[in-house]
Amino acid sequence: MSKTWRALLAVLCALTLTACSGSTAGLNSFQSPDGRYAFLYPTGWTRVSVSNGPQVVFHDLINSDETVSLVVSEVDGDDNLSQLGSAVAVGERLRRDVIAPEGSGREADLVEARERDASGRTFYDLEFAVHLADRDRHELATVVVDRGRLYTLATSTNEERWPKVQNLFERVISSFTLLI
Repeated sequence: MSKTWRALLAVLCALTLTACSGSTAGLNSFQSPDGRYAFLYPTGWTRVSVSNGPQVVFHDLINSDETVSLVVSEVDGDDNLSQLGSAVAVGERLRRDVIAPEGSGREADLVEARERDASGRTFYDLEFAVHLADRDRHELATVVVDRGRLYTLATSTNEERWPKVQNLFERVISSFTLLI
């Protein structure tokens, strides 16, 4: 094999490996049946049905307490995300009313709250440290409002696994897209 062919083969292999390690490597795509939204979830996770809970839930087969969930709530049709408050205000409300409501036995801290614009929409990305009686957990969430609906996509894991899955969970959260 000539040096030219070897060089060409080396470049081709490098390009193939680079393409495989892109931002969606290790992730599968989920799209709602009505075509309203889509997001990525980790490869090897399975969808589970939950009664009276989130609209969509995926969990890891190996670490079953690692989840991705989507809750869709109704809001005033004229509201946009900023009308619900700043990223910090919405994060604190989510912390207080959903993640660790009074009497739940859970405590939570809002670690970070930031605003992000994607595809002409405003998202609030939120990070929480959640303290349960027997363990600590870490949660990332993103929220967006569209056409009278508040979408909250959240990922959750135990604190010990957080350093290993942080980048993956950030990719999941930032993948949430409204399609209509």
